[in-house]
Amino acid sequence: MAATGACFIAGGFLPMFGRDMKSIAGGLRTNFSVSIRPSAVFTKQTPAPGVTERGRFEKMSEADMISKHFDNSDVAKLEQRSLKDYFEQSKDLIRSDGGPPRWFSPLECGSRLDSSPLLLFLPGIDGVGLGLILHHQRLGKLFDIWCLHIPVEDRTTFTELVKLVERTVRSENYRSPNKPIYLVGESLGGCLALAVAARNPDIDLALILANPATSFSKSPLQSLMPLLSLMPDKLNFSLPFILSLITGDPLRMAITNAEKGLPLQQRVGELPQGLVALPSYLSVLFDILPRETLLWKLKMLRSASAFANSRLHAVKAEILILSSGKDKLLSSQEECERLCHTLPNCEIRKFTDSGHFLFLEDGVDLVTIIKGVSFYRRAKYLDYILDYIPPTPSEFKNVAEPIRWFNSITCPVMLSTLEDGKIVKGLAGIPSEGPTLFVGYHMLLGIETIPLVLQFMDERNILLRGIAHPMLFKRSSGGSLPDLSRFDTIRLVGAVPVSGTNFYKLMSSKSHALLYPGGVREAVHRKGEEYKLFWPEQSEFVRIAARFGAKIIPFGVVGEDDFGQVVIDYNDLMMIPYFRDQIEENTKKAVKLRTGISGEVANQDLHTPGILPKLPGRFYYLFGKPIETEGRKQELREKEKAHELYLHVKSEVESCLAYLKEKRESDPYRNILPRLFYQATHGFTSDVPTFEL
Repeated sequence: MAATGACFIAGGFLPMFGRDMKSIAGGLRTNFSVSIRPSAVFTKQTPAPGVTERGRFEKMSEADMISKHFDNSDVAKLEQRSLKDYFEQSKDLIRSDGGPPRWFSPLECGSRLDSSPLLLFLPGIDGVGLGLILHHQRLGKLFDIWCLHIPVEDRTTFTELVKLVERTVRSENYRSPNKPIYLVGESLGGCLALAVAARNPDIDLALILANPATSFSKSPLQSLMPLLSLMPDKLNFSLPFILSLITGDPLRMAITNAEKGLPLQQRVGELPQGLVALPSYLSVLFDILPRETLLWKLKMLRSASAFANSRLHAVKAEILILSSGKDKLLSSQEECERLCHTLPNCEIRKFTDSGHFLFLEDGVDLVTIIKGVSFYRRAKYLDYILDYIPPTPSEFKNVAEPIRWFNSITCPVMLSTLEDGKIVKGLAGIPSEGPTLFVGYHMLLGIETIPLVLQFMDERNILLRGIAHPMLFKRSSGGSLPDLSRFDTIRLVGAVPVSGTNFYKLMSSKSHALLYPGGVREAVHRKGEEYKLFWPEQSEFVRIAARFGAKIIPFGVVGEDDFGQVVIDYNDLMMIPYFRDQIEENTKKAVKLRTGISGEVANQDLHTPGILPKLPGRFYYLFGKPIETEGRKQELREKEKAHELYLHVKSEVESCLAYLKEKRESDPYRNILPRLFYQATHGFTSDVPTFEL
């Protein structure tokens, strides 16, 4: 299978009590019944009007569900939610409070994908269970969500809470042993999740921890505990401090609103409204955390931190830690680094400008984070094709907008070839339906993929799924390779690690796949090797493409030599001991590809060449005439026939490169200065002309 290089471098809730209860057993689960604690009795309940019994959601096909998810309406609803909803619904939730801890399922989560895994939300110090309220609508498309509610007056110990969650985990694992169970914990809930994972190493758990309280021994709240024990209930001076942690920075909130594109008048108006609402928030917080409850929770945090830390060695679960850079309650960024070095299967995502209550902040989208990390799966192992959820238009916009400047600089010219062989401007010659395989030349550092992916989505609404080097997905820690978080956007837009299995599944799912047979060797070529193909001698993709009747579209792209020149290449770097050691270390930490073949294409050593920038030129793309494999499955099973087609595709790519190199010479706007002048006189959003076809 071919290896690629550094592709893409460059609505209310439904509580578990009261009249409108939809029941979830806290360790046992039956329709219309609740199990609160082992000593609790079972009580009959009637679902709320309009609510289906758990597990009996409206059936939808996988394609319909994916299509529904690929919709901006859910993101709009997410943005409509605010901190105000958290406090208002918390007030309703604790109004008739009482009894032991129990689970509730947010009604607004609605229907979800088939075989969706269970997600258990474990709250922080507030205990309400509404910490994901800004995310319920979107998370509900992917997960079966249960939220743990710890009543205000409840004094269940941390050990008993661990046992409660553990009973639920074991019960649900017994019901669905082939599906993972997600534990999402913030602060105190993070310690709870780690404790449960340590006690159940044989259960398939995936943990998402937001600022876990395992570093509580260093928290400034430690100093509040002696003071709280002496303070009268009505003089709880600690709550304004906690409220400031929840509400965050008003200036940052205004910046986030500006990024959302809200009108200036609305942005300015929301600031005083938020300040006016602070006293009402404080009132609700007094009800959630009265003095005795707050003191109990702080003592629980201390015991929870010690409990979790003493058992970290037993945690085998897959873990994603989200840490805030402005957490005034815990030293979260330092702690996440410590945990990552201690836990064997852990990744970190940092939010430099965020505070302690990360999930309640505007601009933090947990679903997008999960998708970007490739942390969503519905079975024991991640399937990059079956578990993939396409980005919503809003998500794609957030990915595209920061890099559109690159499109402005490169001003790409994209040409495609119709069935009759006519070359036209634009992507009219690209098939709308898959399976379609794009096979082409990988420019220096893979920089051609940025305009390519954007243009396909903008013009044709086609998501190109790049087949990329495995180092973009998983590798050993350390070394000088870029952090994995740098590639989250690449994974979000559908890239998959190169493998025969993934290629097979892409073709079987009728995807538009992007393949670079030259891989790393082509993307980090040596001096004087511009536009030279480094393809394996053996055909690697033809027979699988033919098996599914895929259209193969050869393409070429030129323009790298108008942007930079390689002045220090691999050969130069290997002569310097420091760089040679670094290259060898980086290559060892990444997955080694093409170990069974010889020649230049087998040289997949990872390095960054020294490049001398030039005054920007222009990128030119030509997509050749689609090559049909439909009906040729039997014929192309023969190695000779498959190899013949392979060489034909390679020849077409070289022809595309030669055509573009010749035609660009007659483009009056090849240089950036004439393009800027044209845009200044015709508008900066105008389409800059190119050579005659």
